[in-house]
Amino acid sequence: MPILVPEHTGFLFPNDLHVSWSLMIVMYPYITGLVAGAFIVSSLYHVFGSERFAPVGRLSLGASFCFLIFATAPLLNHLGHPERAFNIMITPNFRSAMAGFGILYNTYMLILALEIWFVWRQDIILIARHSRGIKRQFYKLLALGVYDISAEALAHDRKATRILASIGIPAACALHGYVGFLFGALKSNPWWSTPLMPIVFLFSAVVSGIAALIIMYMISMKITGRSISDECVDGLSKMLWAFLIVTLTLEILEIVTLAYEAAEEWQIISSLLFSKLSLEYVGLQMMMGGFVPLILLAIIVLMSPTPPIRNTLALISSLLLLVQVFAMRWNVVIGGQLFSKSLRGFRDGYQPSFFEREGVLAAVLILLAPFAATLVFARVLPLFDYIDKQAQTRRPGPGEQQVPLTSE
Repeated sequence: MPILVPEHTGFLFPNDLHVSWSLMIVMYPYITGLVAGAFIVSSLYHVFGSERFAPVGRLSLGASFCFLIFATAPLLNHLGHPERAFNIMITPNFRSAMAGFGILYNTYMLILALEIWFVWRQDIILIARHSRGIKRQFYKLLALGVYDISAEALAHDRKATRILASIGIPAACALHGYVGFLFGALKSNPWWSTPLMPIVFLFSAVVSGIAALIIMYMISMKITGRSISDECVDGLSKMLWAFLIVTLTLEILEIVTLAYEAAEEWQIISSLLFSKLSLEYVGLQMMMGGFVPLILLAIIVLMSPTPPIRNTLALISSLLLLVQVFAMRWNVVIGGQLFSKSLRGFRDGYQPSFFEREGVLAAVLILLAPFAATLVFARVLPLFDYIDKQAQTRRPGPGEQQVPLTSE
């Protein structure tokens, strides 16, 4: 029988008293979403040849790889025994939804690593050819013994990149659509178990990835002293606006469907969204994080403001959309655990502490880690078109000898 707990509201079952999936489970779909969104932008350039996205073609690919490296960090931090994660590889269960992530993750990691190698192979060889010592040996190792940069070889690289990027698009969609499927397949929770959940997760992932890419691109241009490509920002803003329209439509449609059906779970879900989570859902997710960026991006797309105004509006919209997607993940993961399976009561709201293992500080560090990794990536491989004219025309100095890579 359900029991009445004084510190909670209504009737709860004994196993409904605590939030089991914490802030780390919120961070997990958030970071994987950034992976999918950034990769799709990269594919628009490498697969479809959209030249307006050429300035962010490499940045999006490198950022996607760095975010993918840390996509599993929240899950591993959440596990009491993270070493058990390797059991997914040692004893695979192809019927397990949880184990499916390991399969998708490793497949996508392989595709992304191969694409990065083909995109940067010429740069790796040029850097190695004009370096000395340990640096030369390091880039020779990255070249994997392939030093041919003839026109024919580079054409093969571009063809391989196009093929890998084409395969990577459905792989990236499957990687994040899986997260929505994981929640949507839990029949015990009426807030999660909806057919639209995987689609909402996927489209919101693309929104967050494009938004993060706009921010990273503008900051990179500011730091390196380069000029921001007006055509690139305009194209990213239009694409972001289009995906945001679809995302908001799906999110509203999901609620409207539940309200129209008016099943027994709607009473508890409506109280959850418009009472317990009124600030997080109505305020952050829908209003400030959803409709405000929708209006700002509409100004960019429909009114074509001057570049400084457009860049400012795009930057503000991107920051708000990162908040919006995080609020959506929070409302789904945490909100779905606030009401009891009795559908007649709520537990106390979840407030993570700052210094605990799954607290705010750990979440911030995990979120910043991919950006730090991107900085390291940029020191190893150029994130923007590498044209080392000085290196290509450099003659050996006194006492130096230009040694071919294959002679060592």
